[in-house]
Amino acid sequence: MSAWIEMISDEHADKDLLDTLDLARTPHGTVDNVMRVHSLRPNTMRGHVTLYRAALHDDSNTLPTWLQETISSYVSILNDCPYSLANHWANAKHLIGDDNRADAISSALHSDRPESVFEGAELALMRYARKLTVNPADMQESDVIALRSKGLTDGEILEANQIIGYFNYVNRLLNGLGVTTDGDTVGYYKSDSK
Repeated sequence: MSAWIEMISDEHADKDLLDTLDLARTPHGTVDNVMRVHSLRPNTMRGHVTLYRAALHDDSNTLPTWLQETISSYVSILNDCPYSLANHWANAKHLIGDDNRADAISSALHSDRPESVFEGAELALMRYARKLTVNPADMQESDVIALRSKGLTDGEILEANQIIGYFNYVNRLLNGLGVTTDGDTVGYYKSDSK
């Protein structure tokens, strides 16, 4: 079982659900459990697909993709969400392209010490991600000013905010419904082995 609730297969989907599943298909042609778990309510799946792609896979984003995936992974570590971490750390590690650097980053994030591998804007983003995830009621304008002082534009701050917000949402979705990666192809870049 890959979730604590029913998930409808393609074979048992009606036309509306099948259209929505087609929207959610990965480059591998599959529907990951993170999306299929919505199969009893296709409208939330459509909303989820749209939000995910806008937050993390939009061509107008200017934060480096490896950093977007690393922020995603850090939020997932803070929320103890193995599903998101498995997928997005695989992406981050692939994009970092240096196993030693990736291992150092992974170790730092798992020990909640991003300052041991990051500085400047990257460290400021990790600190922002941590605070917004762990203590969202404590956020203040000074948190955004600190990001600007490290050279981040307001657009980049918004990108990071949306990635962090999205992963706080999806981590709770996944953990709250017991969704696992059973049957999924882990990591978007797995297809590179073709």
